[in-house]
Amino acid sequence: MQARAKAMKVGMSARKVRMVVDLIRGRSVNEAYSILKFSKRRATAPIEKTLRSAVANAQQKADAEKAYVDVDELVVREAYVNEGPTMKRFSPRAMGRATPIMKRTSQITIIVDRKE
Repeated sequence: MQARAKAMKVGMSARKVRMVVDLIRGRSVNEAYSILKFSKRRATAPIEKTLRSAVANAQQKADAEKAYVDVDELVVREAYVNEGPTMKRFSPRAMGRATPIMKRTSQITIIVDRKE
């Protein structure tokens, strides 16, 4: 029984978020929580929020099917980060010039499933 959660337009570049997502892919949910708790990266907050949402979706799905799901049995089956929409801004420079500033966003997808 798979459950997924998606976070859209997270205000960080996908490259920075991928470094943290690579740490939790394939791990148990409890192990992923502890990795995220002790990591110093700023990207851990939206990833943890998405992971909690995926676990809650799994419990909700199990309740709908009149089944029981134990959080200790759940594993992060898939976790990936895609690029979101980029906001383009301009910063004024000397002599009337302007340089572009790309404010990048990302989309986090986490899929949890029972251990096999």
